[in-house]
Amino acid sequence: MVQQIKVCLVEDDEEIRQLTKDVLEFKDDIICVETCSSAEDFIDKLPDLNVDIVMMDIGLPGISGIDCVRKCTENSNKPDFVMYTTHFDSQEVFEALRAGAKGYILKGGSPDRLIQDIYDIADGGSPMSPQISRLVAESFNEANKKNLELEKLSKQEWEVLKALNKGLNYKEIAAERFVSTHTVRAQIRSIYDKLHVHSKVEAIKKISNIV
Repeated sequence: MVQQIKVCLVEDDEEIRQLTKDVLEFKDDIICVETCSSAEDFIDKLPDLNVDIVMMDIGLPGISGIDCVRKCTENSNKPDFVMYTTHFDSQEVFEALRAGAKGYILKGGSPDRLIQDIYDIADGGSPMSPQISRLVAESFNEANKKNLELEKLSKQEWEVLKALNKGLNYKEIAAERFVSTHTVRAQIRSIYDKLHVHSKVEAIKKISNIV
């Protein structure tokens, strides 16, 4: 007998639930053992569920899919979660992955691709739709570029930038660092040049995910 991959689908759209279930069960070794219309419904059923993979929508009524994954992955005896959604936003992608999702699949792909994604996650992989993979790659490239720019700053310039981030004005920074406001202005001009920005707001954005 073929060992089946047991899947649970959390999706509030009834038509999508049924269509996705039909696609998954086209293969004899995949079975959709449970469908839920909300995160709350899934959480209630989770203690008695025996599944390998949970396909989780994001835009659910009540608790969002991301918050549901975050809550459920606190349990050590958890299935693998993969986001199955139309949401295509970099912040949501990274929130979902940080919450514990093992993959991120956009709805609307081919049935063959969806089935292969299920096989991939069952084999320990982290499937992502091509658009999501590109988004992740671009985000890492942007982060690397940002880090290279920040590495150009001197220790003194880095301290001034962090002081700006705390909301200090030029005089307060000068007093804190025991230098003149003229020196602070010169350091800030140098910071702008090295970071390729033209304002305090733009400079602070460069370190928004670091400090």
